[in-house]
Amino acid sequence: MLHFTPTQLAEHLESGEQALTLLDVRETWEFETCHIDGSVLIPMGEIPSKLTQIDNELPIVVICHHGRRSFNVATFLEGNGFKNVINLTGGVDAWAKEVDSAMATY
Repeated sequence: MLHFTPTQLAEHLESGEQALTLLDVRETWEFETCHIDGSVLIPMGEIPSKLTQIDNELPIVVICHHGRRSFNVATFLEGNGFKNVINLTGGVDAWAKEVDSAMATY
């Protein structure tokens, strides 16, 4: 599994060099509070039943609040045959601190 810091993810997104799937695995209320633009929400508990809805053709950046849930989901995805999975270290909390200071936090 690869890891991106928020700064690395921001640079990658700005470069436009390769499309990514931004998979947010937090709960709906968390996503509604704040999220990275372009993210798709599938709460962690729903991942096993929605594997077919996740595009395995693009690299997948898994996102949560601090990086723990996303790490677990990334590990699960790799165990189910997903090849290019990236965990966002520090989650949206670190994103708000390092990249987007206007983002709401909780």
